Amino acid sequence: MSPVQLRAFGELAWLDRKTVHAVVDRSSTTDKSVRTRTAAIIEQVRTRGDAALVDFARDFDKVNLTALEVPRAEWDAALAALDPALRQSLERAARNIASVHAAFRPVESICSPEPGITVGRRPDPLQRVGIYAPGGRAAYPSSLLMGAIPARVAGVGEVIVCSPPGPDGKPSAVVLAAAALANVDRVFALGGAGAIAALAVGTESVPRVDRIMGPGNAYVAEAKLQLVNAVAIDSPAGPSELLVLGDSSAKADAVAREMMAQAEHDPDAAVVTILAGDDVDLLANDVRTALAAQLATAPRADVVRASLAARGAIVTVPLLSEAIAFTNEWAAEHLLLVVRDDVRERTLAALRNAGTIFVGASSSVAYGDYMTGANHVLPTAGAGRSYSGLSTLDFVRWTTWQEVTPAAAASLAEDVGRFADAEGLPAHAAAARAWITTGSTR
Repeated sequence: MSPVQLRAFGELAWLDRKTVHAVVDRSSTTDKSVRTRTAAIIEQVRTRGDAALVDFARDFDKVNLTALEVPRAEWDAALAALDPALRQSLERAARNIASVHAAFRPVESICSPEPGITVGRRPDPLQRVGIYAPGGRAAYPSSLLMGAIPARVAGVGEVIVCSPPGPDGKPSAVVLAAAALANVDRVFALGGAGAIAALAVGTESVPRVDRIMGPGNAYVAEAKLQLVNAVAIDSPAGPSELLVLGDSSAKADAVAREMMAQAEHDPDAAVVTILAGDDVDLLANDVRTALAAQLATAPRADVVRASLAARGAIVTVPLLSEAIAFTNEWAAEHLLLVVRDDVRERTLAALRNAGTIFVGASSSVAYGDYMTGANHVLPTAGAGRSYSGLSTLDFVRWTTWQEVTPAAAASLAEDVGRFADAEGLPAHAAAARAWITTGSTR
């Protein structure tokens, strides 16, 4: 059995700079044609509204839409017709997502830094949000649940879903069933950059939203970036990623399974395993051998091979501290931690930059993708150094309020006046000093 082709293999310190850079750097420059075509689509939606969306459905989805919106009765029918076992799985996922996100719901905080001064910060749910559920070659009911349920938990007033139409002019039946389960408000058979533009600027049929969530292709991602001045978006998203951080306790077959699972998403997916210890060279070879064995029967073997060759790596370092440093720099979308029990807790505490961390070999990333209740809408391409995964925090805006009693106003007046004088703002100084007389009610 021939070895699997990887972008990098071996001890990290011995790899050349160019190879290491290729493994660490997952940033991608959007193709100029994607930027240009996306800008044209956005402009068409701005100027022509629904008519442009109908044209895009005909040109891109090969379907003649007679209506953009899918009636609620059709979602309910899709849910009723769903395979009972699959429905049970979706319902279990929905319950777990609701439970986890309710536990982390933001709450109001109030502080009094001095007597008579009160400052509060209150989470107010957004009025209307848009959830994009990808379609095309595959249907993603999980993405709909991951976006819509936290919105409901956060108290969003209206949840709008867009998902590409199939040959019958409607999103896939399982996506419609998920929409019914999540109790969204409206569903539109719209995909790609056109859907994002419609949600951002509004059309005759599609209401303008306050924020857009959900993954998509290069055109969806580009549309979000071009419209960021018109609407808030979730974190930047790109191809799927996995980093496995392990030591000699890791099992080669299990590590290979996780690499396969993420690599099958996309030829541009990035999957890396870093093994720490002075005795892990044999394990690295075993993981590579296990990949070859699993590829032999993998239905999506061509996709996996392309991913591994372009952005796959199995590297080793002598010290766990080195592996932690590399992992924090790589900032993975998904991070699987497979180390000995006696170092697991302190290693977990040292890991700072990841979309989400899976602790222990049995905590397969696939469980997080669908069923644990944690969100699978996560930052990629190193954005985990500054962005977090989707949560109820993304569905609120914070209102800060403050109150100053007359006595506190008198206490603050002169200090505030000096600040204002220093900044050349005499009206500010006068407004503050007007309260110097304690207890004044002017």
